[in-house]
Amino acid sequence: MCRLIEIGPGTESENTRAFPALSKRAARRVIQRAFVLVGRDKHVRQHLRAARVTTLWIIEDWNLSWTVVLSRGRIEFARRPTKKPDLTFAWRAAEDFFRQIEAGKPAEEACQCVGDEALRKFSEPVCQAFCRTLSAVLRNPVDDDGEPLL
Repeated sequence: MCRLIEIGPGTESENTRAFPALSKRAARRVIQRAFVLVGRDKHVRQHLRAARVTTLWIIEDWNLSWTVVLSRGRIEFARRPTKKPDLTFAWRAAEDFFRQIEAGKPAEEACQCVGDEALRKFSEPVCQAFCRTLSAVLRNPVDDDGEPLL
């Protein structure tokens, strides 16, 4: 479980939660970084050679959404939501999303998937690689140049 130390005015308290203390902006940055790293994974790219799938990812309670396009072995991340996704992955709460990341694999009960079920065969390896990669990025939040993401 991720440990969160909340510091208030003049007090310190330790609290354990299923997700780290991230702003929406910081969350978007680490999520984008994780997708960049997933796009470099040869196994994932090989699995996507014939794919052309547009996915929308939503964390409802944070009102946070982004688009991931799987296109012929490439993964493209866009900060804006697409209007016509082939698949939509939605989490009601950020806590559910980060609990899934902490587990390292997609959790069926936490994530709602809507769209063409036949296209899930392309998205599943990406989701699994994303969970593993985002967990690693949260443990070590730096970019290629060694600059901190948080």
